Amino acid sequence: MTTPLLPRHAAWRPRGLASLLLASVALLPSPSAIAQQAEGGIEVRVHEFLHRQVAGLPGEVSIELAPLDPNSQLPACAALEVFLPAGTRAWGRFSVGVRCDSPVTWTAYLQARVAVVADYLVAARPLRAGQVLGPADLGARRGDLTALSDNLLTDPTQAVGHHTRIAVAAGSPLRGDMLRVPHAVRQGQNVTVLGVGAGFRVASEGRAMNNAAPGEKVRVRLADGQVVTGTAQAGGTVALEF
Repeated sequence: MTTPLLPRHAAWRPRGLASLLLASVALLPSPSAIAQQAEGGIEVRVHEFLHRQVAGLPGEVSIELAPLDPNSQLPACAALEVFLPAGTRAWGRFSVGVRCDSPVTWTAYLQARVAVVADYLVAARPLRAGQVLGPADLGARRGDLTALSDNLLTDPTQAVGHHTRIAVAAGSPLRGDMLRVPHAVRQGQNVTVLGVGAGFRVASEGRAMNNAAPGEKVRVRLADGQVVTGTAQAGGTVALEF
């Protein structure tokens, strides 16, 4: 028995498993889509990202970035995203992530270092606890802030007029937690209480019932015995909230 030949104009169409295999091949990324990521392209994007992250930092900022492993063979990416892992900031040594979402999904990490060389404040002489700082109590030293303690003070206005919480040895770097803002209102002080609302302004006199720095809450006993709570402001005034 002979198998009939197909007419010359007839097209053979795959059936069943053959059809499924061909369809699967059609869905695979093209050779250009899975080509290796261009060498140095990722590092350029990461540098641009980190420069935006450190914009506005004081002093001289430098960025060091370890290159990707040349054997990583990362596929080319049409949608590259650079990010910092949760809880990470561009400060000192840290990891920075690179994520691809198209046409192939992958994530890689690079090691980076950001140095910030700037002047910071030090105690020019021994300071006692509770001392009010003046310009003569402050000195300056230059160094990499990322290699030192957090919360270092870098501007004299952050310290002049503030009280020391603890004794500080000469030459010690000054941190924000070593100082406290001077009180705007002291307990027992006579204060002016101001109330401002829509179309009205009320002023009264009273006596502060607690110490408070600018922006802190203070209770005030008015002349008629009423106790109100407001926000301490510089100059010994208390602003009421309506």
